[in-house]
Amino acid sequence: MRVYPCSMLLLPVERSSILVALATSNTIIEGGTVSDGINPWISRPTDPEPASPTTSAPSVAPPTGPVGPQRGVPAPDRVDQLPTYDRPQTAPLWWLGAHGGSGESSLAALVPDWLAADHGWPRPPAGMPARVVLVARSHAYGLRAAQAAATQWAAGLVPHVELLGLVLVADAPGRLPRPLRDLAQVVGGGVPRTWNVPWVESWRLGEPPALADAPREVHRLVDELSALVTPGATGTTYRKEQR
Repeated sequence: MRVYPCSMLLLPVERSSILVALATSNTIIEGGTVSDGINPWISRPTDPEPASPTTSAPSVAPPTGPVGPQRGVPAPDRVDQLPTYDRPQTAPLWWLGAHGGSGESSLAALVPDWLAADHGWPRPPAGMPARVVLVARSHAYGLRAAQAAATQWAAGLVPHVELLGLVLVADAPGRLPRPLRDLAQVVGGGVPRTWNVPWVESWRLGEPPALADAPREVHRLVDELSALVTPGATGTTYRKEQR
């Protein structure tokens, strides 16, 4: 069997062979047999190479409150101010509980390098800034303690501190009552960012906090703080698997 391209084929009319023209292949075949549609005189298109997967760093929402001290903010009463402690070491991040029982130590157990500040503003050596996250319970006492600490920072009384935001740890299961939600919104407006950690029954029972078993809100908190303190951080596996 002979195969010819259409543009070059000239055959006498009296030949009895049946010529079949294939639009897809531009090929005529003698004997009435149809080819597989592949024209050897035409280059076959190549499949595009699959795009290589890319990974993106965790995104962080823009600040919703002030990112630094402001003029004209009155300092809270000294009895309401947190102390300042000189620290011999530095840390990528400090958890600062605004009151006892805030959850400072529980959060510090999640990431080894992020240290508990023992309810006092950390002052690292050599004048280096301290990145601090305030921690408070979501009950009325905790919210007022967080408000006093945020006011102390906003008044410029701790210039060595870079405040990243406030974590409100649920003081009970379920939704906050309306008065506490309103107060939490007011307090959150005085800090750069606010995160909410739900009630964790295992923490209440004294089980060691572990990031692998923590709720998704805790994973999101660690992801966003990692992005803030470590350029190019990839966060936890929760974001990659669940989002």
